[in-house]
Amino acid sequence: MRSGNEAGFREFARERALPLRRTAFLLCGDWHLAEDLVQVALIKLYRVWPKVARTGPVDNYARQVLLRCWLDERRRPWRRNERRDGVVPEEPRFDPADAGISGDLLRALAEVPPKQRAAVVLRYCADLPVADVAKALRCSEGTVRSQAARGLEALRAALTRLESSAAERSV
Repeated sequence: MRSGNEAGFREFARERALPLRRTAFLLCGDWHLAEDLVQVALIKLYRVWPKVARTGPVDNYARQVLLRCWLDERRRPWRRNERRDGVVPEEPRFDPADAGISGDLLRALAEVPPKQRAAVVLRYCADLPVADVAKALRCSEGTVRSQAARGLEALRAALTRLESSAAERSV
């Protein structure tokens, strides 16, 4: 890669790494996995940077690559077999509250199915237009609207369940 292209990529990665990490965190609910997803996405983006930088909006492409990395990660067989009931031996480096995310929202997002969660996160958290979300998810705009609507419905139901269980515990 030429030095001008490399400098452009470094600047992009420096500016967009945190927003991409926040989006990845909202998708997967795990800061460590979010960091891994962003790194993999940036590596894939680096490989095609000269072409992508010439052709158009890099942010959209980066979000699409990040989303694909997350969906690929969810499809891996070892991910389904892993037990997640243990305690992490170290303190997380990031607090969801630092990113403006409540713990209840994060727990509720974890209950939303993956495609619906992706539509909700990209549409409402990343504030993307329907057309960009459709391009990232590789589906029609109507599918994005229906997935987002179903995702919001599932999110509301999960939040209601969390609030009612918290109220029962406090009594």
